[in-house]
Amino acid sequence: MRRAATWRRKRVLEIGCGDGRLTLRLARLGAHVTAIDPDGSLIAKARRALPPRFANRIHYQVGKAGTLKFASQSFDLVIFAWSF
Repeated sequence: MRRAATWRRKRVLEIGCGDGRLTLRLARLGAHVTAIDPDGSLIAKARRALPPRFANRIHYQVGKAGTLKFASQSFDLVIFAWSF
């Protein structure tokens, strides 16, 4: 992940975050992450597992890639991995 991009202080949209494993890695690299997944149970699991030290850098929400509701240029980077 370190070689793929500079993550520090970047606003990142993660599409298909699942239970948040990659989300936490991105936050550890310094990113501010909005992480979405269509499965509400996975979002709930990710929220429960969110360490307090990342609470100000990670925002989980239920959402689908086909119906994104974010303003243009809301993010510096978008990641769509391990999803279909």
